[in-house]
Amino acid sequence: MKYLEFNKEKLVNLEYSLAREILLTNRAGGYVNTTIVCCNTRKYHGLFVIPIKEFGGEKHILLSNLQESLVQHEKSFNLGISSYGSIYEPRGHKYIVDFDMNYAATIVYNVGGMKFSKTIMFVRNAEMVLIKYTLLDAHSSTILRLKPFLAFRNIHSLTFANPDADTKYEPADNGVSFRMYEGFPRLYLQVSRSNEWIANPDWYKGIVYKEESRRGYADKEDLFVPGYFEMPIEKGESIIFSASTSEDQSESLNEIFDREASKRDNSRRDYDDCLRLAAQQFLVKNDGRYSVCSGYTWEYEDLRSSLVSIAGLTLFNDGDKVHFEKVVDDLLDYHRKVFLESGDSPDVPLLLSRTLQQYISFGADPAYVWKKYGNMLLKILDSYSGVKRDEAVIRSNGLLWTCRKGVALSWMNVYDGGCPVTERGGYQVETNALWYNALKFATAMDKKFGKGNAVKKWKKTIKSIEDNYFNYFWMEDCGYLADYVDENGKNRLTRPNQLIACCLDYTPLNDETRMEVVRSVKRHLLTAKGIRTLSPEDPGYKSVYEGNQHDRDMAHHNGCAYPWLLGDYIELNLKFIGAPFIKKGLALTNAFEEDINIHGIGSVAEIYDGDPFHKPHGCISCALSVAEIIRSRYLLNHFNKE
Repeated sequence: MKYLEFNKEKLVNLEYSLAREILLTNRAGGYVNTTIVCCNTRKYHGLFVIPIKEFGGEKHILLSNLQESLVQHEKSFNLGISSYGSIYEPRGHKYIVDFDMNYAATIVYNVGGMKFSKTIMFVRNAEMVLIKYTLLDAHSSTILRLKPFLAFRNIHSLTFANPDADTKYEPADNGVSFRMYEGFPRLYLQVSRSNEWIANPDWYKGIVYKEESRRGYADKEDLFVPGYFEMPIEKGESIIFSASTSEDQSESLNEIFDREASKRDNSRRDYDDCLRLAAQQFLVKNDGRYSVCSGYTWEYEDLRSSLVSIAGLTLFNDGDKVHFEKVVDDLLDYHRKVFLESGDSPDVPLLLSRTLQQYISFGADPAYVWKKYGNMLLKILDSYSGVKRDEAVIRSNGLLWTCRKGVALSWMNVYDGGCPVTERGGYQVETNALWYNALKFATAMDKKFGKGNAVKKWKKTIKSIEDNYFNYFWMEDCGYLADYVDENGKNRLTRPNQLIACCLDYTPLNDETRMEVVRSVKRHLLTAKGIRTLSPEDPGYKSVYEGNQHDRDMAHHNGCAYPWLLGDYIELNLKFIGAPFIKKGLALTNAFEEDINIHGIGSVAEIYDGDPFHKPHGCISCALSVAEIIRSRYLLNHFNKE
């Protein structure tokens, strides 16, 4: 019995099938993303999407869709589907009888006495998508037609019929190639057997993406259809279609598909397998550099997200120390300026200490970690004491004052109309805890494995933080920490940033205070699908991430629940409650299993509504969500074993 099950009777129901999305990646920044019936509902959807170096590494959709038709007795059965608003044409989804998502995405059709399957796979570390078509059953001679829909556009934009498009094709081995605009790579469309290419250029106008309509964005575009491939297909025969940026020998496509399939781990046997495989998709190697994709399909690399998630994606996932270090090393090299100079993320450089602490807790040699990264950690601390950072200033109380008018200087960085929704200027509760943790970690490591100069340099600052942090942030009448402190005093909103402040190896808070924070978070912010960003008791609470851009922006950090915040909540409960919490902790992470075959199949979404039914939103596959659920389950299972 397959773990990822889909209701076969409901596959023809668009309300059911359009809510379920396929995600395949090549681990190099490219992806395939569409619904399980191959009807694109987002402008980000496409069958061949790759980053293009000439365009700053941004992702571009070359092949948007590929519609198949089977022909018998001169009668054509079109298996494709596109939306034209309220009209879907053609309606090939009505022939679907099965869908499987294991080593690849496989769709099975039953039409006119024929049984037909297609399997979609993105070749790893290559710019090549392969689709294997197999005629499982037929009682008459059959012809297969393949009609490509070309986009050649940035994932964030839409395209329209225009005279600038180069619609001419060039022949390739059993195929054709296109380059619609200057700067793009050529797109080679090839078939593994002899075929006839029938040129019939036309623009298919007014294709609508319903998810963009729902979100209040521009939702309509035109796609160029240059013609179609036509070839006979015998019962039991398999034909491979390839979309690639390089030309291959067509007779090798079957071999490439089989070789790639043999590498795949057919092990989506359970929830943990899905999480493990989802985590691996976020690890990207492109142009020789390792990075983390923050979320599919529209997110790129985000430094904050990378530092928080990398341990969960590698170490706590499958013990992958190699990718952990490669990502960290390339982050430090590529983003060196962010780590050491002024920016709009004063907390980010401080997160490096926690990332390395997690590496040590996983078993890395502390002396080795300090030898490799100690110099950078000390430079990061020094950058806060000089003139390089105007967004974060050390005050006489030892705390960091982070403020830049009109700029969101924290992970709560959503803007509405150019203004931050949650600016949080002043003493931020989590940034100052991270500041203290970084100081204590670096000085302790330098004392033990370095020259020891850092202890003397930062001793006074550390003492000042210890003397002031609690008094600045603790609110006795509320029983929790202020989210930030500014000229007006303590901000009394109940937010989850205090969790981060409590869940560090070095903290200026005693255990009693931290336990009170955990109780408060449980009472006000804990949901079945993560930690809310604001208490429902606050007048500004927004429970549902729906509506236009403004409505969604207002809800993003004012009520939406984030799965990744469960990591710190679970770790703190293990510390203070221990074994009796294991069952509850596992239940919190298991809650996402019921969503494993909706939204992004086999993965976990970015955010959820703050109130039941906790509908998933945002990225269909989020690095932070997956990483912290994996880390939480690792901590729970290992605590249980111990």
